Amino acid sequence: MPLPTAFDGFVEHSKRVSPTCLITFERNRYSVPASFANRPVSLHVYPERLVIVVEGHVVCEHQRIIERSHRQPGRVIYDWRLYLAVVQRKPGALRNGAPFVEMPEAFRQLQDQMLRKPGGDREMVEILSLVLHHDEQAVLCAVEMALEAGVPTKTHVLNLLHRLVDGTPTDRLDVTPPSSLVLTKEPEANVARYDGLRGGTRHAS
Repeated sequence: MPLPTAFDGFVEHSKRVSPTCLITFERNRYSVPASFANRPVSLHVYPERLVIVVEGHVVCEHQRIIERSHRQPGRVIYDWRLYLAVVQRKPGALRNGAPFVEMPEAFRQLQDQMLRKPGGDREMVEILSLVLHHDEQAVLCAVEMALEAGVPTKTHVLNLLHRLVDGTPTDRLDVTPPSSLVLTKEPEANVARYDGLRGGTRHAS
């Protein structure tokens, strides 16, 4: 005889997601994936967590915040990953986006440097979006290594990430030549020799 299914005890509420991709529960607001803005969702309330469900599928979860004092103002709990779809369409929103304040420190340090250069908004969004396809800790590690190396660029982060994913060593070997091998006089190109070779070439008829 099969064992009975474990009882999944939760209280369900119907919620409508705000235009800013938030739902409200017990005076606090929780982020929901941007694709569900202005849409109804089902909120499953557990003692320690909140689960947002749409058409039977879990779309995100949050740790439940329980405030004992009703004198405290409500809090907004963001998950910056849920807003990536927004900044992919509008990279400029990354500059003043409240959800992205919650990013890990290395991501924020990289953002501070990349947004100083033209096109940095889009490149930063592309780097952040890597967490949708790769392990977030691997992406974070690649960013930390790029910052440490003083090369905070998308190309370098991608190179480091691919090496981490493939298991390739990321430490570069010291290829500085010894002083005895350093050229004292740079070679000069002999263009006349090249022209002479061209003039002496014979084509078969």
